[in-house]
Amino acid sequence: MRADRLVSLVLLLRQHGRMSAAALARELEVSTRTVLRDIEALSAAGVPVYAERGRHGGFALLPGFQTELTGLNHDEALALLVAGSRRGAQAFGLGSALASAMRKVVDALPESYRATAAGAAQRLLIDPETDLLSRRVVDEEVPDAVVAEVRRAVFAGHRLRIHYAAADRSPTWRTVDPIGLVTVRGQGYLLATRSGADRTYRLSRVLAAEELDEPAQRADRVDLDRAWQERGTRFRAGDDQVTVLVRLNPARRENLVGTAVAVHAEDADADGWLRLEVAFQDTRHAEWALWQLGASAEALAPQWLRTSLRDRAAAVAATYAVLPADDRPEV
Repeated sequence: MRADRLVSLVLLLRQHGRMSAAALARELEVSTRTVLRDIEALSAAGVPVYAERGRHGGFALLPGFQTELTGLNHDEALALLVAGSRRGAQAFGLGSALASAMRKVVDALPESYRATAAGAAQRLLIDPETDLLSRRVVDEEVPDAVVAEVRRAVFAGHRLRIHYAAADRSPTWRTVDPIGLVTVRGQGYLLATRSGADRTYRLSRVLAAEELDEPAQRADRVDLDRAWQERGTRFRAGDDQVTVLVRLNPARRENLVGTAVAVHAEDADADGWLRLEVAFQDTRHAEWALWQLGASAEALAPQWLRTSLRDRAAAVAATYAVLPADDRPEV
């Protein structure tokens, strides 16, 4: 379990003092990248780990630091591993466990560090609920009972039966082999296989879940980063993907590129505007992306997209052509 590795990392630093990431990786039998992620999780949880640069540098705990980690239960230790993202803990149903674990960590800090840690925590804000434009980040809500059942099956390595409501389809029951859980911008996903084929399920669409006694058909070890990237690549190259030729005001380039799946070609017109060939996930995605850009972009092809945007703009113009009767000024 990663929770055991987190405890082992702290104990190694307490026993050996300063250690390099490579040395910690050898002791823990993981990659240096995993060690760095664990160090970040510990720091986010208030454990005073610091880095020293240079040839003989490495990671160490502040002198005199003592803590009793055995007081953490399984869910609390697990919550610390996602402490770098409060939204991650919420998405996996670990919000209350994270709060409890943090209280224990703070309580275990030496008296001289508690006030300093509390003051420093007030100077940091991670994943606020709104951005600078006051756009609210909406976290998907998943019933605790559902996400807890999914989580148990993932950790126990058991098959999972879920009542799943796919987009635009009636809910159906299906049995899957769970691989792992991923959270992205407040949205939780279950990575699994079904009849040997890769599947990705949004947790917010899981209406009910039941852990089965059967062992899941899956590898003993998994690289979730790689698995997520591979599924993302396949998703972006799906059968519904559409390619659009766009004429664009260069000031809005980042807006378009930021939402497109891929940019296949890009040139500049004589008037300074850009001409791009971009791919979108599907027809709805293409129409939405171009509509957001208003008069700063023109879809040159395909024709169905031009027609759709024209009809949409005409409907909006007609709506605002005449004031509602109650709002017309008196003559």
